[in-house]
Amino acid sequence: MTRGRFAPSPTGRMHLGNVFCALLSWLSAKSQGGEWVLRIEDLDPQRSRREYALQLMNDLQWLGLPWDGEPVWQSQRGHIYEEYLRRLTEMGLTYPCHCTRADIMATQAPHETDGRVVYKGTCRPRAIDAIDAIDAIGSIDSTIRTVPATTRLIVPDRTIPFTDGHYGPHPLNLAEHCGDYIVRRKDGAWAYQLAVVVDDALMGITEIVRGRDLLLSSPQQIHLRELLFFERETENGKRESASKREQRKSIYSAEREQIQDDAVGLKQKTKVIPLTTHRSPLTAHLSSPEEDVSTIRKDTALTAHRSPLTVKFFHHPLLCNAEGQRLCKRDKSMDLAYLREKGTTAREIIGLLAHLAGLTDTPAPITPTELLPLFSWDKVPTEDIMLDKQIML
Repeated sequence: MTRGRFAPSPTGRMHLGNVFCALLSWLSAKSQGGEWVLRIEDLDPQRSRREYALQLMNDLQWLGLPWDGEPVWQSQRGHIYEEYLRRLTEMGLTYPCHCTRADIMATQAPHETDGRVVYKGTCRPRAIDAIDAIDAIGSIDSTIRTVPATTRLIVPDRTIPFTDGHYGPHPLNLAEHCGDYIVRRKDGAWAYQLAVVVDDALMGITEIVRGRDLLLSSPQQIHLRELLFFERETENGKRESASKREQRKSIYSAEREQIQDDAVGLKQKTKVIPLTTHRSPLTAHLSSPEEDVSTIRKDTALTAHRSPLTVKFFHHPLLCNAEGQRLCKRDKSMDLAYLREKGTTAREIIGLLAHLAGLTDTPAPITPTELLPLFSWDKVPTEDIMLDKQIML
């Protein structure tokens, strides 16, 4: 069964761009008879507010976009992220980084349109060895060892295949696109990439719908997902064959060996745990693969959903203001607080967004439920959408 999700950050009131994403995600999941769940991505303790999250939920209900089950709060799942970071560390795939550039955005979704910086590997193991050698003869202040550090994930110099359901093939070489990226910030906050991969797997998400500014994050997440969740189901619901599993193990074993070679010279080698010690999220704590999901240890806080073989990604065009800039929370005239206060109805908002998405011929008022038989990704444009004053509510 399709299981979609909407995962907003509670840093302010939703604007039309957020609602556009929520609507397409809801329609895509519900048109297939699936579930649609809500995850509050309140990773950033400085910007996230519970009152924003509660208002967001109120707005979704008002718009006619109810979610299934209880909302998931990322701020309550730190112990889970800790476990999966430990697995990466035990595989020898992480290292401390004392660089400060881009730390401030580590917990935010990395928007393509905001620009990006490719990390050059300054603190990769060999560079750390050089610092150790100089530090030993007193040329570097020894207090560098006590300075809090971010944690980075080593990425391979290879292309990750990826095909988006709406934008088509977008293979990506991680080393060239982003370099080793942050999985935990120096202040302890969890990075977006790690948290979203872990949560999507543990929540059994099969379909991810989001703005095209996150399109090139997908290969990063696909790679990280396969590092963490080795045992998967096939598309017909059966476990993958032993030969397929062994073939995949050999690929990641070779990749880790290459990464370990890069770490030669480190004072303390990191133990590599064999792939066979890890299972998919559902069975990670079961005594046998056939054991009922109700026996999962309660202290793991894992949801009883299987991690699917693959996740389908559908990225949508961005809504832009009159200046051609992607909508953000600074566009007050387009947020729900302003629109609701001026008397705009939920049906009017949904009608406008449905028309912009190519689902209707006119922006006539309509409900999400009434849109279900009209929904198709083939109708949704790929070019970004300008919200000119003539069509504003």
